[in-house]
Amino acid sequence: MPRHADVVPGFPIARIQSYSGGLPVEVVLLGQLGPGSGDRLHAVAGALQREHPGFVDALDEPSVRIAAPDFDAGERSALYTFTVGPDGHPFHRHAGHRTFTAVTGSGGARLRFSTASDEQLARDPVHFAAALHHVDLPADALFSVRFGSGTWHQFAPLQPGSPHPVLFALSCHTDELGGLAHGVVRDRVLAGDANIATLTETLPDDVRTWMTGHPEHLERIPTVRLALHAPPGSWQQRACTTLRAAAGRLRTRLAGWCAEVGFVQGRASSVASLPSPPQGSLLLEQLPGFHHQDTFSLRLQGMATTTAQELLADVLQGFLQYRPAGVTQLMRLRNVLVRPLRLRTSPLGCPVSSLLSTTEGPLFAGRFPVIAQGIDADGKRAQVILGADDRHLVFRSCVGVCVTDTGVEVTLGTRVQYRNAFGRAYMAAISGVHHAYVAPAMLRSAVESVAQRHAPLSLTQGLFA
Repeated sequence: MPRHADVVPGFPIARIQSYSGGLPVEVVLLGQLGPGSGDRLHAVAGALQREHPGFVDALDEPSVRIAAPDFDAGERSALYTFTVGPDGHPFHRHAGHRTFTAVTGSGGARLRFSTASDEQLARDPVHFAAALHHVDLPADALFSVRFGSGTWHQFAPLQPGSPHPVLFALSCHTDELGGLAHGVVRDRVLAGDANIATLTETLPDDVRTWMTGHPEHLERIPTVRLALHAPPGSWQQRACTTLRAAAGRLRTRLAGWCAEVGFVQGRASSVASLPSPPQGSLLLEQLPGFHHQDTFSLRLQGMATTTAQELLADVLQGFLQYRPAGVTQLMRLRNVLVRPLRLRTSPLGCPVSSLLSTTEGPLFAGRFPVIAQGIDADGKRAQVILGADDRHLVFRSCVGVCVTDTGVEVTLGTRVQYRNAFGRAYMAAISGVHHAYVAPAMLRSAVESVAQRHAPLSLTQGLFA
């Protein structure tokens, strides 16, 4: 027989008082999604998270910072996404207090908290077990968590050996500097280099060793079980759990059939299509008998604190490091289709794919392979020519940076010359998606990375409309 479960109005909540006198731990069950939704969300959001430029895979808690603090503007908060897979993650803690909203996988989750202080653990590691509490959550559950600084926590599968992921979460660090003393970690936060891993402290070795040697202390941990629709442990909930687990496995398999690609329309950063390369562009000297030509431009507003040459190097690095997920998927499909034809393949979008070239030749900034380059004597303009010769066509691309009194203009232009009828047919097939999505998306991602690295610069809208 299941233990008695209280019927409560509103949201079921577990509130755990602090063992060391700090803030309590609060876990609130907000709702339950459709069967299999938790596994499906973990698969979809996890795939998008892995493609994010700021993805960090550490401590069995893959994560991304999606909103950074701006200390100069008085904004100290930060937002992160993180996932916990079927094996859970180790006990750890943070200097600042935390609040997050999450969805459990389709097998449920066990949240483990210990609020023992450093002084208590130094006296006797048994305090860690004495302060330990569990909160069990059902499958596909939407819930929130809030706890104080220094709270040890671990998120694990509800049933050991479960194939289902534990959870996907959106975490708010209300004060990214909260609880941090002067030192390396605080310096990294102020420099904008923080991530969940750098803000995490794992359980001391002596406490971990003690726990391994005293399993009997971990067999009767106080546990609060939250549920909706049916009491925990009832036959109704067991039947629901079985259904949700099966649905989760099925929906995860279905999720794998589709590439998880995001789309944004109406960004403030508007990429403009120019009728021809700008005056003085090195592209005007390339492929005089070209058959296809396009140029895209994006503008950064503000005073440049560096030269055009240094900004161009950052843009080229942005092409390599910040690849739009949709372009990556399209290139994978393109490579599969053209490999039997012995055409050139690359994981990087074609306009700048030669940045991955290993052949000997000129280098821009000592590390980027180029065909040609030009830097104005006053440091206000820098350009490079990229490109490759293939069996069906030849292409040349010009990436340029021009610093003006009002901002920085970054351009990406491409010329293509067909070598045969297949080259003409190939361009006819891809030119639409190249013009509408591939080139603008690549330029935008690269330039956005430059704006993030150079604080005085920001993206502007509609200057070339």
